[in-house]
Amino acid sequence: MSIPPEAWSYYEATVRRPAFADLPDGDVQADVCIVGGGLTGVSVALELAEQGVDVRLIDAGRIGGGASGRNGGQINTGLAPGVTGLLELCDRETARALFDLSEQAIRLIDARVAQYRIDCDLARGFFFGATKPSRMKHMVAEQDALRDVFGIDRVHMLDRAEAIDLTGSDRFHGGLLDPSAGHLHSLKYCLGLARAATAAGAHLHENVTATAVDAERGIVTTGQGTIRAEHVVVAANAYLDGLLPAVEPRALGVGTWVMTTEPLPMEVRERLLPGNECVCDDNNVLDYFRFTADNRLLFGGGVSYLGREDGPQAAGLLRRRIAATYPELSDVPVGEVWGGKVSITMNRLPDLGRVGRRVWYAQGFSGQGVAITGIAGKLIAEAIRGDDRGFRIMADVAHRDFPGGPMLRRSLVTLGRLWYRLLDHF
Repeated sequence: MSIPPEAWSYYEATVRRPAFADLPDGDVQADVCIVGGGLTGVSVALELAEQGVDVRLIDAGRIGGGASGRNGGQINTGLAPGVTGLLELCDRETARALFDLSEQAIRLIDARVAQYRIDCDLARGFFFGATKPSRMKHMVAEQDALRDVFGIDRVHMLDRAEAIDLTGSDRFHGGLLDPSAGHLHSLKYCLGLARAATAAGAHLHENVTATAVDAERGIVTTGQGTIRAEHVVVAANAYLDGLLPAVEPRALGVGTWVMTTEPLPMEVRERLLPGNECVCDDNNVLDYFRFTADNRLLFGGGVSYLGREDGPQAAGLLRRRIAATYPELSDVPVGEVWGGKVSITMNRLPDLGRVGRRVWYAQGFSGQGVAITGIAGKLIAEAIRGDDRGFRIMADVAHRDFPGGPMLRRSLVTLGRLWYRLLDHF
């Protein structure tokens, strides 16, 4: 099956995909059936297969074909609300436990890349930039909380001059630099985990669509037949499409876009991002960017709360954002432009939990899933094996449905985000 145009990306253009076996027709048995072949699903598969568990993973498209293989590749510090936001949402003990899981998530990437020898262009350095002088107060509060509450003293505060030197752009008035976070080629990483899971004995199958999940009996219905399992893990994230109606209203799939330029001269790359960090701004509708291993500027931004993955004006939007950041690149030739869905929750914290007797699920990584998905998959696998202590830390976080019901939910969220977008200009 060829990759559909909406899934094509720089990542797809620069990988060699492994072949996965076809799912047998009829009734298939497994200890665990995983629905969704992104970073969460393949992480569960890898962890369980290495423990001798009989695992079947299915994906409606290709492994890593959703957000896991189409994102900006940034390994962020902490969770989407930031550490001050986390302290507002949770008591201090819970906030520390959640933040510790995010730290484990970064270390897990390092360990897996080393153990399985995954060539995924892993690089260090993440800069969170303030786009207005008034927002430096928030940066100070974040650094103070990181140090005083979470015991993290590696994150450096940069002033305006230092931010300009680091990013090659005068957009930023300062910000926070974490030398331990960073970026990678997300599809290479996801496929590397998939290869490792297959080598460990997991059965991964592409182009198999789950049409129904029986949470009590552990039956997954597909176009080819059924998969019966003791445990079912639904890791479809923004592509649930009605599989779990009880939890689907807690997350919303929103569209966003990414662009790469054609390869730039090394002297341009070294002038713009000499330290090879990845960069994210502090707007509500944010920009994020970095260089790829072959000297392309990878730039993401924009959002569609109507859930559209491919905006016909995406290329123009991203060109304008690149020009606002780097005027000298306003006419740079572009390479690939693509879109995809990001699953967000109301509080911007991941939603992990259980449905019925046999289903485990994870969704709503809210734009910071490159690292957190991995630890979420590990925690689900541990819980299936009988140790749910880590899983409970995330599963006990309270989540609310997006307001408005199925008919009005997206419209209400769109109106709310338009307000926040206006705030980005003040």
